[in-house]
Amino acid sequence: MRHGKKINHLGRTAAHRNAMLSNMASSLILHKRVSTTVAKAKALRQFVEPLLTKAKDDTTHSRRTVFATLQNKESIKELYGEVAGRIATRPGGYTRILKLSATRSGDNADMCVIELVDFNETLLEAKNATEAKSTTTRRSRRRGGKGAEGTSNEAGTSAAEVTSATEAPAVSPTEAEATTLDAPAEETQTPQA
Repeated sequence: MRHGKKINHLGRTAAHRNAMLSNMASSLILHKRVSTTVAKAKALRQFVEPLLTKAKDDTTHSRRTVFATLQNKESIKELYGEVAGRIATRPGGYTRILKLSATRSGDNADMCVIELVDFNETLLEAKNATEAKSTTTRRSRRRGGKGAEGTSNEAGTSAAEVTSATEAPAVSPTEAEATTLDAPAEETQTPQA
């Protein structure tokens, strides 16, 4: 029985699985996103996130331990150069898995895209736009609290102003015509003493 064994073997031997995950991690670091199955992406996330955490500390020891896992000089250069600079302030969660609606045609496997979070430019621009837009403070919708003690709430006063403004000038068209007809008649009459 496999109680408590969390690793997904992916139908491969240990050597094949480690080689595949190492190659996928190198591709993810170099290309910033990889299209694969959901099961492989979840296994890759567990494999690559500790390597990204080690890359934050640029020492000879951390470079050697990451190189022992990846075995690819170009991906080490990229990891300790551009990637480590972008993820320096992030406290974990360096990857994102986006599930695709299409499945693989051969075996109907669920497909997804795994990417580095800080390198998706479209989502970063959308996040920056929402942060810029959300700089205003949110006002409370409650009527009680501080406003109930005598000082009126901003939302309450504006609602009262709106209702009083709409109720005041309610004049029917017939009354308006009568007032315009009466006004010239009063001006033409001469005052009597």
